[in-house]
Amino acid sequence: MRSALAVALALLCFALIGPLIAPHDPTAIDIPNRLSPPSAERWLGTDALGRDILSRLLHGARWSLGLAFLVSILGLCIGTVAGLVAAQGGKPVDWAVMRVTDIFLAFPEIVAAVVIAGVLGAGTGSLIFALTVTGWMRYARVARGIGLSLRSRGYVVQAQLAGLSSLAIARWHYLPSLLPSLMVVWTGMFARAILGISALGFLGFGVQPPMPEWGTMLLDARIHMRSTPLQMIWPGLAVVICVLAINLSGDALRDALTKEDAPQ
Repeated sequence: MRSALAVALALLCFALIGPLIAPHDPTAIDIPNRLSPPSAERWLGTDALGRDILSRLLHGARWSLGLAFLVSILGLCIGTVAGLVAAQGGKPVDWAVMRVTDIFLAFPEIVAAVVIAGVLGAGTGSLIFALTVTGWMRYARVARGIGLSLRSRGYVVQAQLAGLSSLAIARWHYLPSLLPSLMVVWTGMFARAILGISALGFLGFGVQPPMPEWGTMLLDARIHMRSTPLQMIWPGLAVVICVLAINLSGDALRDALTKEDAPQ
């Protein structure tokens, strides 16, 4: 568990400090040295415009991981609020919120995100909106399920009889019980957000050139896939490593929580 969590934290630190340790300007064009193989000066080689691939990977980490973190946090906040409203609002509110959730879950996330991004137009704002709108439902289901199980607990009933508001009850009684399960869901959604950002970037709906992002790097490299396959391997490998590390962290966190809840 510790090693997996350490890798996940290292990735987030990497996204913050990556641009600071990049050896070259990620947008500097050097046509005479285009499609250069790895060398002592250019450790991962250059792309079709002569830009240093290592520098673009390091700068792209801030976009890919940073945007994924933002999208997953927004989805966590929206989904948690929706789930708690459904759990505390009574049957009509619960029915309405869950039907909206079911409608969103009926469509594949990436397909719905592509449609929304296509309607709004390419750009970072459209990317964030599309992935947030299609990524809050699982949080809502988890929050609602746990909220319904807590609603009849003695301490919640006593808080209601004491006149505490729904907001105060949610803050002091629901959230502490929700957070462990929501964090497990969040790790999985963080990894899915990285994949979604890279996929939309590869389709041209994400971060726009010349800013480096792993999905757009894959898009730029596809034309030269046969002649210089390393151009696609490096950003693809970065996505795979990050997603794998975060998923392993989520599995380790889930196992740790399961052991804590198990009877001694």
